Amino acid sequence: MTSKAAFALLVVITTGLMGSSFAIGKIGLSYVSPLLLVGIRFTLAGLLMIAIVTALRRPQPKRFRDWLRIFWIGTFQTAGVMGAIFLSLRTITAGESAILTFMNPLLVVVFGTLALGIRYRFIQWTGVLLGFIGVVITMGGELQLEIGTLFGFISAVFWAIATLLIKRWGNRFDIWVLTAYQMLFGGILLLLGSAFLEDAKLVLNPTSVSIVIWLAVMASIVQFAIWFYLLQNGNPGKVSAFLFLAPFFGVISGWGLLGEQLGFTLLIGGMLIFLGIFLVNWPEKPAKEPAIDPLH
Repeated sequence: MTSKAAFALLVVITTGLMGSSFAIGKIGLSYVSPLLLVGIRFTLAGLLMIAIVTALRRPQPKRFRDWLRIFWIGTFQTAGVMGAIFLSLRTITAGESAILTFMNPLLVVVFGTLALGIRYRFIQWTGVLLGFIGVVITMGGELQLEIGTLFGFISAVFWAIATLLIKRWGNRFDIWVLTAYQMLFGGILLLLGSAFLEDAKLVLNPTSVSIVIWLAVMASIVQFAIWFYLLQNGNPGKVSAFLFLAPFFGVISGWGLLGEQLGFTLLIGGMLIFLGIFLVNWPEKPAKEPAIDPLH
């Protein structure tokens, strides 16, 4: 297999794991309540990753202020994003939730401009415009205005905020250490949320245990490991442009695993959103002021 073919295969694997986790997570909701399921997933994933980074002697934060920064990243990236996703899955399809959640690169451009004064290129604003037109088409045609619609949009907002926090603070940390601890902190917050905010349900059987292990190991640790490998060994801008594949796999896995319908407006709106994400992440030529990578 050529290196380009191997690289392409890894892109498909990591985005496939990102997208398919929506459908698999929705199946898991038959056995475990939303916040408890995602809390167990990320607490387990965080503990496993911490064991790995500790064994590899990756540099740990030393100042309390840095631990607090990781906590806030975990609050938004794991507790906020994933909690909202799994709450959305109670009332909307996996495909719809994936499309709404992966709007986050579009929101990063808007929030980055308003909050941080970051300047973006015309092609990125074109992507934002196309993406939001796609959202309007999708919501107008296929999405019923369920509470899950709101949670799906909130997950994208939280992800955009987390992206900007990582952009501002991320260079202080080893990326593997940051990922491990923010998952653990977010997972603990989700478990606390489950204890106080929901009527927790937990059915233990081979199916539910398998789903939790798959989400914690394959859809979290393995997916992050492959994504970071691609970012480190390729052009980050070009790699991030493939993020549009994740909601595509979310829609396809929802159709294949759950029998969710692929309506015409969902497909048209989804295609515009995918194109918008692709344009927002389009790598720029060397310039005086590089644009932000909306994923990190």
